[in-house]
Amino acid sequence: MSKNNRVLDVTSEIGKLKKVLLHRPGKELENLMPEYLERLLFDDIPYLKIAQKEHDAFADILRDNDIEVLYLDDLASESMINDEVKNMIIEDFLNEADIIGKGSREIIKDFFKDFTNKQLIRKMMTGIRKTELPDSKNKSLSDMIDSRYPFIADPMPNLYFTRDPFATIGSGITLNRMKTETRNRETLFAKYIFKYHPVFKDKDIPIWYDRNERSPIEGGDELILSNKVIAIGISARTDAVAIEKFAKTILYSNQGFETVLAFDIPKRRAFMHLDTVFTMVDYDKFTIHPAIEGPLTVFSISRDKKNGNDVSIVKEEGTLKDILKKYLELDNVTLIRCAGGNLIDAAREQWNDGSNTLAISPGEVVVYERNYVTNRVLIDHGIKVHEMASSELSRGRGGPRCMSMPLIRESLKR
Repeated sequence: MSKNNRVLDVTSEIGKLKKVLLHRPGKELENLMPEYLERLLFDDIPYLKIAQKEHDAFADILRDNDIEVLYLDDLASESMINDEVKNMIIEDFLNEADIIGKGSREIIKDFFKDFTNKQLIRKMMTGIRKTELPDSKNKSLSDMIDSRYPFIADPMPNLYFTRDPFATIGSGITLNRMKTETRNRETLFAKYIFKYHPVFKDKDIPIWYDRNERSPIEGGDELILSNKVIAIGISARTDAVAIEKFAKTILYSNQGFETVLAFDIPKRRAFMHLDTVFTMVDYDKFTIHPAIEGPLTVFSISRDKKNGNDVSIVKEEGTLKDILKKYLELDNVTLIRCAGGNLIDAAREQWNDGSNTLAISPGEVVVYERNYVTNRVLIDHGIKVHEMASSELSRGRGGPRCMSMPLIRESLKR
């Protein structure tokens, strides 16, 4: 397929963004409860009304820069092209929500019966409270076990971080196996979108990694540094085993990638993914949390010239700057430290994703306005900054890059 006919095309982090997938936060946020925040991977409860206003402003920044914005619930609902597909996604949803009681499954199917496709998708995302469903006389033992847990199907409050469930790489995707059961259900929507949506179903879209794999990999750890080099974080959410398996697939594909750089980052909540501590903002400029700059270990993975279809793994020597210059073929690299490296400001702004930027073209990024120290440093380095409000969105521990999944970027000129 020629590049002009591709429905997916991403070969860099900074090429002019043309099409992007978002998810506008919905009522799933109103199903967050203090006692179950850890289960649902949240530290706080955003106020939905303001979170939606902030997200709408984010989408408007993108549209104002000639970027087409698509929404996850629209694509997922449009993927139910007939009753057979609709029934399939309902069965998959019930299985992945671990609803095994015969009575409960029948009640939920009846509950879904009169929903439109859009209503069905949104209810799956929102979660199902037990109080929403009528009692059933046809109960199995598992249905009859009394539980104080208020949901029969958990909400999916992390969905507005569309970066993680799948990642566009070249003309294909990694359909990710997420680290936690809570988030792995999110990948169900991408499964149906790329298999059945009219725009994608008849296109040749390679799957570089599949959600049925056992080892996790998440989109926040996957960065495309150039049309030859991909960086992936070995993180709290992505395992080394998954990276090696992905590398064996992508490096022997027809996409032109030659190297996967595996960044071994601290396994801590504040450093959840690689893109929370490291993003690319220009050809030779990168944001970085100063806490990882010194101890960062990087492994290069490339094709093994002696053993076809295998890979060679080398522990890189030298500084991060040296490694980036080597593989990106640059004379110089600038690492822009979160909050300029100030110990207190960097810790505060990193907690609110000060290093998490969304590049919409070389040297032009979207950032949270609350990280004003880091934003000033970016401007001082010649980066054009679009600031967005984030008092509520940031409570989910993710920034502008986390909230966006590029589908098409222009190829870089150099």
